[in-house]
Amino acid sequence: MQRSRLGAIALGATALLGAALASPALAATDSEVPSFSQFHASTYQDADRQYIVNGDEPIPSTGELKGYYDRMVHGSEEAVENGLVVNTVGGVDDAWSRAQVGDLTYCVSTKFGARHGDIVAAMAGGAGLWEAASSAIDFVHVPSQDASCTTRNKSVVFSVEPVQTTQYIARAFFPSTPKRSRNVLVDDSIWTSGSWTPTNILGHELGHVLGFRHEHTRPEAGTCFEDNNWRPLTPYDSASIMHYPQCNGSSSNLSMTSTDRAGAVALYGS
Repeated sequence: MQRSRLGAIALGATALLGAALASPALAATDSEVPSFSQFHASTYQDADRQYIVNGDEPIPSTGELKGYYDRMVHGSEEAVENGLVVNTVGGVDDAWSRAQVGDLTYCVSTKFGARHGDIVAAMAGGAGLWEAASSAIDFVHVPSQDASCTTRNKSVVFSVEPVQTTQYIARAFFPSTPKRSRNVLVDDSIWTSGSWTPTNILGHELGHVLGFRHEHTRPEAGTCFEDNNWRPLTPYDSASIMHYPQCNGSSSNLSMTSTDRAGAVALYGS
């Protein structure tokens, strides 16, 4: 089923590592924990040569992948609070400034060809989900930059570009990502993903752009653990737009919930 590809890697190398560390008491001695060399070799690299972990989250370099691996292995005993979740870097929220979150400019590559208008509409729809939640958030499409829409375009905060892959439907980035790696990549399978509409899929990805992590990394999900580098903004929400249905999620269509909207307000204001 194609829609499962949104989280394909969550069932691949990252999942094997997460499963081996699911019981912190066993993690230090469990012989099934892969070495970094094994994890590195089995982690998918996409068209930008970035490593993809947790289904749709890019890591730019081998050094940063090693840091991710070390946090998973050596940080697995850290306490996780119960309680949408924001990514943290060094214990600090990975979020945009109030000024920048109100001016998140982007272009949509003309390389989408006949589907360009459809991607423009789906991006507007996905962005609108978050903009309706918090008036502080504003994604701004800049059509004049579409013909030169790459990560090298300094006139926009990020680019939206096509990709051909069997590994995911779409993937994005976090606010802390360097400009050279800030893009949303979209595969053609976005048009054939069943109850997962293009608007909701891109809404999920734009959640990452805003700094939100996968909801299923929380202990309440009981599966698909990623890491502990996050801070809770709301109570656990199994129906969240940021929760993969295949990771014990209770929504079949990636729609946005009132809890998602509350999380956006908690991080960026109303």
